[in-house]
Amino acid sequence: MSNEAIISELAVLVNIEFQKTEFNEGLDEFVELVTSAGLHPASTVTCSRNVPDPRFFIGCGKVEEIKQIVMATQADVVIFNHTLSPRQERNLEKACQCRVVDRVGLILDIFAQRARSFEGKLQVELAQLQHLSTRLIRGWTHLERQKGGIGLRGPGETQLETDRRLIGKRIKTINTRLEKVRRQRQQGRKRRTRSAIPVVSLVGYTNAGKSTLFNRLTGSDVYVANKLFATLDPTFRRIELAPATPVILTDTVGFIRHLPHDLVDAFHATLEEIIAADLLLHIVDVTSDQRHSQIEQVNQVINEIGAGGVPQIEVYNKIDLNEEMSARIEMNENNSLDRVWLSASTGEGIDGLLMAITQFIRSRVQHHRLSLPASAGKLRAHLFGMGVVRNERCDEKGGWVMEVDIESQRLDQLFRQSGLELGQEISVESGLEDILRQ
Repeated sequence: MSNEAIISELAVLVNIEFQKTEFNEGLDEFVELVTSAGLHPASTVTCSRNVPDPRFFIGCGKVEEIKQIVMATQADVVIFNHTLSPRQERNLEKACQCRVVDRVGLILDIFAQRARSFEGKLQVELAQLQHLSTRLIRGWTHLERQKGGIGLRGPGETQLETDRRLIGKRIKTINTRLEKVRRQRQQGRKRRTRSAIPVVSLVGYTNAGKSTLFNRLTGSDVYVANKLFATLDPTFRRIELAPATPVILTDTVGFIRHLPHDLVDAFHATLEEIIAADLLLHIVDVTSDQRHSQIEQVNQVINEIGAGGVPQIEVYNKIDLNEEMSARIEMNENNSLDRVWLSASTGEGIDGLLMAITQFIRSRVQHHRLSLPASAGKLRAHLFGMGVVRNERCDEKGGWVMEVDIESQRLDQLFRQSGLELGQEISVESGLEDILRQ
């Protein structure tokens, strides 16, 4: 379906307030999702319930009301701000005589529109097929004829079974291709690890301003728009925070409340970039009334993908939209940097963020005295190439005694990659013996 066709579609929005708040979704965010998908809200139906109805999710009276609104507005689709079961979706379509889409289907449609790269399109297609595989019954009942008798014999398997088999085959093909992409990403991460350049990953709720901040810091022109999920594909750029202090910045896909699990699974290769980061910049939209809830949602996804242990700095963005806010740096009770307030749009407070990142990187750098044998020439050259060598002298055995400033973890990785161990005439003075012992 083209974007031109999508823009002309009218949608009836349905939002239910439940007593249990974990089932509720924000109405303002829902409207923003709908408009981001290129739809025009024709009407909004709201109501309150204790629990969802097993048949329609809402009461029969509201179903009839929605049907009347669809007829009056000539709406093309009814969109629920909740997750519907396949049965509820089918029942609502029959009752309303209109296409029905739930919150998951809406988000998947937005992702499908935003995907640009080959990898992104594969990930979105995989998530769509996984979601569709449970919703194949409607529209094929006229072909499901497996009874005996003249004119009633079927082809051996129903169209539903055929579709499931074809979808399963396509899912397998996509997973194979994504596995190849995952291996390529792993190779890229290994190269970045060998370079010993710290990786700083931007994460945050969708439309918090990650890409705007990324462009401000790197001078890039990553696509930016005031809409949800404007960018999906991760982007990498190298910047110099200070002399001999380079970092690699990566911009990632935005998160949202109750991000569909199919999407989390499909985008796992992309989200692995967050796991491999040395530092997370958690971008927060200070103008959002739901920012505390959004912070919790982002941290929940970060924990789900296994990145909960990665150090994090909260970056409160968009202070230019509130005259009472100013650029500043906040420290926590341990006197460690905790939060930076800035405006990615105007650049106010950017210097504070750069100083915060630099402080974090340098806080992890330690001074080490290495005694390397002549056989460790490759490792020596690598250390010089990284610019971490403070001074060096030759020893009586033809080796080198070097003083380097580098993170213990990265030095450990370099030793392992070089195939060297402490037993091979290598000594380290700085308490690294326990780290390097294999």
